[in-house]
Amino acid sequence: MRISVSRLARRLRVERLGLGGPETALSDIQLAALAALERKGPMTPGELAEHEKVQPPSMTRVIAVLEERGLVLREPHSTDRRQVILTVTPDGRDLVQRVRRLREAWLAQRLQELTPEERQILRQAAPILEKISQS
Repeated sequence: MRISVSRLARRLRVERLGLGGPETALSDIQLAALAALERKGPMTPGELAEHEKVQPPSMTRVIAVLEERGLVLREPHSTDRRQVILTVTPDGRDLVQRVRRLREAWLAQRLQELTPEERQILRQAAPILEKISQS
């Protein structure tokens, strides 16, 4: 199972790299952090690090790259002056959505190649895989 999941993840990464645009300049963790902000909404850097299960110093470097490329904004926290809130810019949102559409199209095509029974098995397995991924 580990090998299959790893191969699927690698295959989805290859689809992103096939775009040849600014998406290819981001690392997997940079894109994951940007996607988390796009999906979950504004977060502090600490919340984002925790969500992505990386150490805060690593997330600081990720955020710096995303900010430098105009994909996220830092704004003052409304109640804690020591904190900042990260939000996705329109360019960041567009990039995430473009990558998501490409990956979903590739995956939809592969799923259509399966039998209805195989697709049903995958639907049943999806919550279990999600549970494992969140542990």
